[in-house]
Amino acid sequence: MTVYIDADACPVKSEAEKVATRHGVRMVLVANSGLRPSRNPLVTMQIVADGPDEADKWIAERAGKGDVVVTTDIPLAAKCVEAGAQVLRPDGSALSAANIGQQLAMRDLMTDLRAADPFRQGGGKGFTKADRSRFLDALEQALRQAAREVK
Repeated sequence: MTVYIDADACPVKSEAEKVATRHGVRMVLVANSGLRPSRNPLVTMQIVADGPDEADKWIAERAGKGDVVVTTDIPLAAKCVEAGAQVLRPDGSALSAANIGQQLAMRDLMTDLRAADPFRQGGGKGFTKADRSRFLDALEQALRQAAREVK
């Protein structure tokens, strides 16, 4: 069991570390750039080469049944779901076989809309305390489920 964090822009690294530590589960922070290392022996850093999707490739090659992946990257999430891993967004929402197809389609649609109108403004909603709380609950549940899967 491992928790993989797509770490470059993840707002819940410290929360994930607390939950993973409580469960005695290894956590790997995967990034293109240096992050402040943790002193926690269960937490390791994996720095990957610069370039698009290098962290995603590294995680996708390793994540599988019994693992939990935290990412906002939909293509990475799809690969991890296919491999049997549980996938969470930092807001606590789960990506699964039941909803990943819809999420990929929505991502593609939004990419097309942005390409058609380069002046289109907007961004995601802000990250809130409620999102952080949902993430903590979701990761707790995901790790419990992963423990049952690996038994």
